[in-house]
Amino acid sequence: MQDEPSPIELTKSVADFLRNDISPLITGHQAFKLRVAINILDLVTRQLTREEDSDAAEVGRLRALLGIDGSVTELNRVLADRIAKGELDLATPGLADHLWATTMDKLAVDQPNYASYRRELGRGW
Repeated sequence: MQDEPSPIELTKSVADFLRNDISPLITGHQAFKLRVAINILDLVTRQLTREEDSDAAEVGRLRALLGIDGSVTELNRVLADRIAKGELDLATPGLADHLWATTMDKLAVDQPNYASYRRELGRGW
C-alpha cells in the first residue's frame, strides 16, 4: 500500500486543476482535447472508486448463478459460454437481474450522466 495521496485523490486533483485552472485559458481544438483528457481522468477516478465493490458484487452474483468459483474474468467467460450454448437464458432465475445490475454498475463508471441511467436510478437502482 502506498502512502497518501491515493491514486483516487491524485487523479481527481489533476482533473480538478485542469478543469478549474487550465480550461478557462484554452480555446478551440485544444480546449476540446483538454475536455477529453479531463473526462478520461474523471472516468479513471470513478473506476478506482467503484471497482472493488462492483467487482465483488458481480463475482457474488456470478458464483450464485453459475455454482462455481473464480475471478470476475473467468466467471464471465463461463457465463458467456453457457449463454452461447443455450444452457442459460433470460428465463434462468437470477440471470436478468445479474445482467441489469452489472449494466448499471458499468454505466455508473462510464456514463453516470446518461439520461436513461439517471432515470433508472430514480426507479430504485
